[in-house]
Amino acid sequence: MTHPLLSISQEVQHAFDNHLPVVALESTIISHGMPYPQNVEMAKTVEQIIRDNGAVPATIAIMDGKFKIGLEEADLERLAKEKPVAKVSRRDLAEVFAKKMLGATTVATTMIGAHLAGIKVFVTGGIGGVHRGVEETMDISADLEELGQTPVTVVCAGAKAILDLPRTLEYLETKGVPVVGYQTDYLPAFYTRTSEYKLNTRADSTEEIAAMMHASDALGLPAGLLVANPIPAEHEIPHEQIEAIIAQAVAEADEKGVRGKDSTPFLLAKIVELTGGASLDTNIQLVYNNARVGAQIAVNYNQQA
Repeated sequence: MTHPLLSISQEVQHAFDNHLPVVALESTIISHGMPYPQNVEMAKTVEQIIRDNGAVPATIAIMDGKFKIGLEEADLERLAKEKPVAKVSRRDLAEVFAKKMLGATTVATTMIGAHLAGIKVFVTGGIGGVHRGVEETMDISADLEELGQTPVTVVCAGAKAILDLPRTLEYLETKGVPVVGYQTDYLPAFYTRTSEYKLNTRADSTEEIAAMMHASDALGLPAGLLVANPIPAEHEIPHEQIEAIIAQAVAEADEKGVRGKDSTPFLLAKIVELTGGASLDTNIQLVYNNARVGAQIAVNYNQQA
């Protein structure tokens, strides 16, 4: 029986009815992450990549007091162009649903919607995490808490490079979240393929990841599984270059007093400006790459069921 707060598209409902693999996608990247019309073009391309790799895409947003699981073209346009669109994390859900506000889902809320709908795999760009200067701000993304309590596999290019990566890894370890390097031993750093931070777990095939998911299901573990998938080498930005730009963006955010949920959009927009748009192209390419891997994981998970 469908949850009363879910509205499921025909394409996704057909997939559920026929036991086809489904991959969830967030909507904050559309409403807050990229300018129009690149955001809509990117969303449509990501969905098609997932279809081309054997799964069914389910972009998630909050519309008319429900989680919309799978967006039609008119929904994508509305999300991309209408103002305001609430950026919805777990703490905001009750208000946004009650007031029937238009909401874009973060990693945390996409995981919640996917779990309610029974979707096991979710593709994003990069997760949130522990922010730099956390000892003063206590700024830690709700994404990490959600990964610790919601059993959805999240495919990303690592944590966003604007974050404190070692503290993010420590937090995930405390929450019991496996961080699996896909064909890598080191945590990818979003814009770059690698970092100095070694991971405990590596998988060289999507079949291995699907098997880990089934083992976690059988054990009844509450946490999600985080798959860290490096951006293709031809699209990465050299570490030294991007690190200097991030430091400049963080300093400007501090000067302007940007905090909380406004921090990440501000920093990412500033990095796009400082790189002359190169970081936006990189962001798009890493999402495309994650979509391919995520779809293959979903297919393998289905096959092993």
